[in-house]
Amino acid sequence: MQPAADALRDIHGLDAVSWLPLAAGWWYLLGLVLVLLLLAGIRYWLIYNGPWVGWRGDARRQLRVLKKGLAKGEPREIADRLSELLRRIAMARSGRREAAGITGDAWLLWLAEHDDSGFDWQTRGRFLLVAPYMPPAMAVQKDELAKLIRAAMRWVDAARPARRTQGYSLAGFLQSFRMNIPGGRRV
Repeated sequence: MQPAADALRDIHGLDAVSWLPLAAGWWYLLGLVLVLLLLAGIRYWLIYNGPWVGWRGDARRQLRVLKKGLAKGEPREIADRLSELLRRIAMARSGRREAAGITGDAWLLWLAEHDDSGFDWQTRGRFLLVAPYMPPAMAVQKDELAKLIRAAMRWVDAARPARRTQGYSLAGFLQSFRMNIPGGRRV
């Protein structure tokens, strides 16, 4: 016979609990987060690229084309197209009566008054008035033109009225994460 003390075994700790496989509740939560991210991405795409975005989406698209064309295109032609596009944006925002007949310095003053971003249209925008009429030998500065295109993008984005939500909702929560790309300001 063995003594009773020899028959006893030492105390062992519990085995380590593995993280994987996850419990079902964690999979449901992960799935819900993925679905919400997918819906937010689809909403963002539809807001900025959808077929019904109206004049803002069309203006953003045309401004992006001008910005891409600036690297390889003729700057005078791009300045002329930008000036025409700004005029069309102004008419879409404020109506044909208010914006169509303004020319020269009055046009730049009107842009400065109607742009909430604070861009100095009266000095930097003068380029729009003179670029189409510059002699071919004069170099058009692409960086100034790029600044004007960025200012126009901010102006188009700022034209959207801010929507306010009452109380707490999923739409309001998702909207609080949407940011304007050019200015980094919340809409």
